[in-house]
Amino acid sequence: MLGVVSTPEQFMRHAIRLSIEHMESGDGGPFGCVIVRDGVVLAEGHNRVTSSHDPTAHAEVTAIREACRAVGDFNLQGCDLYTSCEPCPMCLGAIYWARIDRVYYANTKADAAAIGFDDAFIYEELERSLEARSLPFTSLLRDEALAAFRAWEAKEDKVRY
Repeated sequence: MLGVVSTPEQFMRHAIRLSIEHMESGDGGPFGCVIVRDGVVLAEGHNRVTSSHDPTAHAEVTAIREACRAVGDFNLQGCDLYTSCEPCPMCLGAIYWARIDRVYYANTKADAAAIGFDDAFIYEELERSLEARSLPFTSLLRDEALAAFRAWEAKEDKVRY
C-alpha cells in the first residue's frame, strides 16, 4: 500500500504529478495513473514506453500490473482508476479486463491528440472489418488451434476470468 489520500481531487493531483515528474525525468510520456481501493492508493504507474522500449507500458497498464501484484489477483473490482488523460483503446481494454469500478480522467483524448498522441486511427480501425483494416489479418491453422479451446472447455480446474 502506497498511502492514504482522501479526495478524488487529491488522487487526480497525484496522477498528474506522476505524469509531470516522469516526463521531465525522461522516463516516458506525460501520463500518470493511480489505482485506489477503499481510499488507499494500491498502485501507481506512469508512461514508460520509451524508457522500457515497450509500446504497452502506458500509465494505466503499468498501474494495473502493479495493483494486480499488490492484491495477488487479476480482478480489481472495488478499485477506482485516476489517470491524467482519457485512456487510449489499449488501456481501456485493460481497464475493462481488470474489472475496475470507475475511471476518473483529467485531459481528454482531444487534448492528447493536440500534442501528437492521436488514437483516432485506432478507434477507426476497430470499426472496420478485418478485410478493410490497414494492417493485414490472415487466419491460419484454426482447426489445429481449436484443440486448445476444446481442452480449456473440458478442463475442470480452470480459473475463469
